[in-house]
Amino acid sequence: MPSKSNTDTLFQLIKSLEKAEKRNFKLYITRSSGKEDLKVVQLFDAIDKLTEYDDKVLLKKLKTVEKPQLANLKAHLYKQIMGSLRVLKSTESVELQMNELLDYARILYNKGLFQQSLKMLERARELARANQKYNFLSQVTSLEKKIETLHITRRSLEKSTALAEEAIEVSNHISTVSVLSNLALRMYVLYVTNGHARNEKEESVIKKIFKENLPEGAYEQTGFYERLYFYQAKVWYAFIRQDFLMYYRYSQKWVDLFNEDPRMQKVETGHYIKSMHNLLNAHFDLRNYKQFDKTLREFEEFAATPYAQQHDNFKIYCFVYIISAKINQHLITGTFKDGLKLVPYIEEQLDEYGLSIDSHRVLVLNYKIAMLYFGSGDFNTSIDYLHKIINDNVDLRYDIQCYARLVHLMCHFELGNDQIIEYLIKSVYRFMAKMENLTVVEEEIFKFLRHSFNVSPRKMKPELENLLTKIKKFETNRFETRAFAYLDIISYVEGKVSGKPMSEVIYEKYQQSKHR
Repeated sequence: MPSKSNTDTLFQLIKSLEKAEKRNFKLYITRSSGKEDLKVVQLFDAIDKLTEYDDKVLLKKLKTVEKPQLANLKAHLYKQIMGSLRVLKSTESVELQMNELLDYARILYNKGLFQQSLKMLERARELARANQKYNFLSQVTSLEKKIETLHITRRSLEKSTALAEEAIEVSNHISTVSVLSNLALRMYVLYVTNGHARNEKEESVIKKIFKENLPEGAYEQTGFYERLYFYQAKVWYAFIRQDFLMYYRYSQKWVDLFNEDPRMQKVETGHYIKSMHNLLNAHFDLRNYKQFDKTLREFEEFAATPYAQQHDNFKIYCFVYIISAKINQHLITGTFKDGLKLVPYIEEQLDEYGLSIDSHRVLVLNYKIAMLYFGSGDFNTSIDYLHKIINDNVDLRYDIQCYARLVHLMCHFELGNDQIIEYLIKSVYRFMAKMENLTVVEEEIFKFLRHSFNVSPRKMKPELENLLTKIKKFETNRFETRAFAYLDIISYVEGKVSGKPMSEVIYEKYQQSKHR
C-alpha cells in the first residue's frame, strides 16, 4: 500500500498515466508553448522517475528550480496534464462531449452569434436526451431561455412554449432522481460504516430511515435513472437487513435495467460494474452455484470490452470485484488451496493500483485471503492477513473488524497456543461486546472456547457435537446468518466432529447441491 509520502496529488496523477497519455502530454505541451515550457517538462520527467514523492529529492534533480518556485510549478504542471487529458479523452465520454458542445454554445453566445449558439445547444440537447442526462439538459435549457429572454431570435411561440414545458419536465425529473440517489447513498454509507443490522432494534431504525426518505411513486418510475437509484436503494436496504432474497431480486433488476438498454452500459459503465458485483454477491449468499458461475463468466467477458478498459477506474473495479468473486467461488466450493494460487496476482495488482483502491476494498480482500488460508489449514499465514485488518485503524466495517479478531482467535486455537488464547478470548469478547456485535452463535463459540481449556482431547468430540447441535438451530435465523456468511462455522465444526478438513466438508456439500 502507498506510504503517506505518496499522497502528493501531482505524484498520484503522473503515476496514474499510461504510456499513451504521457506521450500525448509531451505533444500537448509542445503545441501549447513556444518554448516547450522546459521547466514543466523537466518536473514531469523527474516526478515520473520517483518511486516515492519527496520534495528534497525532487529539488536535487531540478537544478534550475528554487524551493519557493516548486509549488507554483507543480500547480501549473497539474493544470497542463489535465488539459492534455481532456483533449485526449473528449471522444471517450458522453459527459465530456456534452460539456464541449455547451462550452462552444457559450462562446458563440458571448460573440453575439445567437443562432449558431442555439444550433449548438440543439445538438447538445439531442445527445443529452439520447443518454438520459437530465442534469445536463437543465443547463442547455437554462442557456436557451436566457437567449430567448434577452434577444429577439424570431423563434415561434410554439417553440418557446415547448422550451418552458421542457424546463418543468426536466426540473421534476431531476428532483425525483436527486431524492432517490440520496436514499441510495444513505443506505450504502450505513452499510459501509456498520455492516449488517445485528438485531430487530437496528433493523427498525433502517426501516424507518428508508420509509421516511422514499418518495411517493418510487415503485412506478419508468425512467432509467429513477429506476437505477431506486433499485440501488432497495439493494442496500435488503442487504443491511440480511434479506438475501430481496437483495437478489433487486440486484437482478439492477442488471436487467442495463440489459434492457445495452447502450447505457457505455454511458454508466461504473454503475453497471457495480450491478454485476452485487448480483454475484447475491448468488454467493444464496449459494446459487450455477447462476454464480454464469454471472461471473458474463462479468469477465464485459471486463474485456473497450467500455470496461477505457478508464483506470473501471479496470481497477473490474479487477477488485472479479477477484473478490473468484475468492468467493473457492470459499463456497471448498477449493481453498486452488484459491491461494490467486494471492500472488492479487498482491501484485494491489501494489500497482494501491493509490487508487479505497481502504474498504483492501480490508475486504485481506479478510477473504485470510479465510482462504484458514480453510487451507495454514493458520499462521491467515494470522498475518488478519493482522493487516486488526492493526489498521480504519473507521468502517465494524462487522469485518470483529470477525477478523474472532478468526484470529480460532487460528491460535487451532495452533494450540494456549498461553495466548485465554487472553484473546477476553480481549475479542470485550471488543465485540463493545461494538454490540455479538450474536447468539458467537456467544456459543465463546462458551465452547472458554470451556475447551478444561476438556481432555478424548472428550472434545462430544463437546463439539454439542456446539454443532446448538448453532445449527440458528442456520435459518436472519440475524444469525452473518455468522455463517463471514465464517462457515457449521462446516468448520462438522469437520472437527468428523475428522475431515473444513475444505472437504464444504466441497462435499457443493457436490451434493449439483445433484439436487
